[in-house]
Amino acid sequence: MATAQSLPSLGDTERGELSPLMERKLGEQIMRDIRRDRDYLDDAPLLEYLNNFGSGLVAARPEARGEAGYDFFFFAVRDPMLNAFALPGGFIGVHSALILAAQNESELASVMAHEIGHVAQRHIARMLGKQRQDALIPLASAVLAALAARSNPDASAALLMGGQGMALQRQLNFSRDAEREADRIGLQILREAQFDTSGMIAFFGRMQNATRSYTDAAPAYLRSHPLTTERIADIQARIRDQPYRQHADSIDFYLIRSRVRVLQDPSPQGLLDAEVAFEKQLQQKARMQIIAAKYGQALVALRQGAPAKAQELLKDVYAAMSPSGTQSPILTGLSIEIKLAANKSAEALKEAEAARTKYPLSRGIAQQYADALIAADHLDDAIGYLRDQAQLYRQEPKVQEQLAKAYAAQGKQALQHIALAESYALSGSMPAAIDQLGIARRSSDASFYDQAVIDAREREFKARWMEEMKEGQQER
Repeated sequence: MATAQSLPSLGDTERGELSPLMERKLGEQIMRDIRRDRDYLDDAPLLEYLNNFGSGLVAARPEARGEAGYDFFFFAVRDPMLNAFALPGGFIGVHSALILAAQNESELASVMAHEIGHVAQRHIARMLGKQRQDALIPLASAVLAALAARSNPDASAALLMGGQGMALQRQLNFSRDAEREADRIGLQILREAQFDTSGMIAFFGRMQNATRSYTDAAPAYLRSHPLTTERIADIQARIRDQPYRQHADSIDFYLIRSRVRVLQDPSPQGLLDAEVAFEKQLQQKARMQIIAAKYGQALVALRQGAPAKAQELLKDVYAAMSPSGTQSPILTGLSIEIKLAANKSAEALKEAEAARTKYPLSRGIAQQYADALIAADHLDDAIGYLRDQAQLYRQEPKVQEQLAKAYAAQGKQALQHIALAESYALSGSMPAAIDQLGIARRSSDASFYDQAVIDAREREFKARWMEEMKEGQQER
């Protein structure tokens, strides 16, 4: 059996041009821009599910991390086009529509495993390898434009400068050899992770059939990942002699699909459309579908400002789950969110404390625990907890946002604005971070120590901002 290590390395002549370190830096620059986009789904349960799911795929075949040994990060963006994409350095994005289109976890795994294959073989790095390494910012902008063009050519027009953006768009449409290589690695990952490998054929085939519904273009995923008859035949040949393996989908998969349906269009009309979809889902009479539909209805009710109704619907979810009593941090998280919305802070804190013990690795539960401490006016405990979290998770803006909220509740203005500055800096908004430090300096309660911290961070942030401005001028 071929392994990822024995597969051919495409584009070896370019290997030295874009180092793994620079590839990661490029990916991080692109991600800073993506995270600031309103369509980036910064939703803790969704991010947690995708990263747990994706990490399981990578763990099943550790060599998929490739020669660079990347830490993968999986995320979702709000987009009605079926698409997924890999960025330099181990960042993998999935469109909300693709998550909704996947009928089981094997189908979702087939797409994510394929993207992992592109990262493992450094296909993007090699296609971009001839770019100068001191031009990462212009390159990042062009890559973003190319990604936008896959979904909506008009939306990316402002980002495409001259012929560079269009050339990169063509480059990001992987070659047939790269696609076959990613397919092979993806299939190996699916086998090792105990997923049904026929899910790749089923999902790709359904997307190919969907082209008949498009009058002028194929689905975005098929445009950026050309799906030829030869490629499908190659995948079929590779799985023909493999025994069928049924994969039991997790409850979280169904819950997340319902959550994504709500997140995809949070407008009042979008919530009404989601309600209609959940009503139709209930008619399927399948237990998992009923649980997921009721969860979706509860989430819609909460978003519509009706926590009491959401609580009743969540009770229906738990009733539908009996007698198995399956547990999920996604359900627990919704229960805590409902209690916080209903101003039942003591109950929310009690449930969050129990959940933190039960799900110690859940970042979403950790955030809700901090929210519950603040809501219950346990401000000293919240600040102590969040300070510890800030040391453990130095790259999470949310922790600093919550810390700022806790300081504000205590009336500590200088510390509030210092925390906000840290949050903005982590989000890549240096001018806003510097402004917050200025507000902190002028606060009447700023101590001598606070002023020293403000001065040091301001020097650092201004230096970083000047560097970004210089790189921006090089781009123009």
